[in-house]
Amino acid sequence: MVVGAFPMAKLLYLGIRQVSKPLANRIKEAARRSEFFKTYICLPPAQLYHWVEMRTKMRIMGFNAEAVKPLNEEAAAELGAELLGEAIIFVAACSCLMLEYWRHQSQHRKEREQHASWGALQDEVGHLALTLEALQAQVQATPSQSALEELRAQLQEVRAQLCIRGPPPAPKAAPGSEE
Repeated sequence: MVVGAFPMAKLLYLGIRQVSKPLANRIKEAARRSEFFKTYICLPPAQLYHWVEMRTKMRIMGFNAEAVKPLNEEAAAELGAELLGEAIIFVAACSCLMLEYWRHQSQHRKEREQHASWGALQDEVGHLALTLEALQAQVQATPSQSALEELRAQLQEVRAQLCIRGPPPAPKAAPGSEE
């Protein structure tokens, strides 16, 4: 049995079965008490199950089963209630598995979103690091304060030399232009 290979799966199956069993028992009791429930809910699946089971058994043994004798009403009601109880247990187990699957998928989706946001943040940090490096290169490329002071001093020397020579001649007006 596959369930035996996974102890947690077997434990989960037994837990679901124990939780669903009281519900299945109540349905069996309702099938025994209610004529409508017995007639329309329990008997048709029980007779169908009996018919399929008997035809299958007869074919396996090599007989030709043309007509299968239906179960009596009491045995069919009991079998139908049992089938319904097992179906409820099966549906409860399947719903638990589906809920776990959906929970796992939503958790997986959240992890993917976190990885994507983490990647975006890393890209942004990388971009900021490149910008910082470019700004640091610009700062290092600009002349230092002492170099600027030196340039100012040279500029003032040039101005002083120009002032000693005299002001530059005023530009002459072009002929034909009015001032």
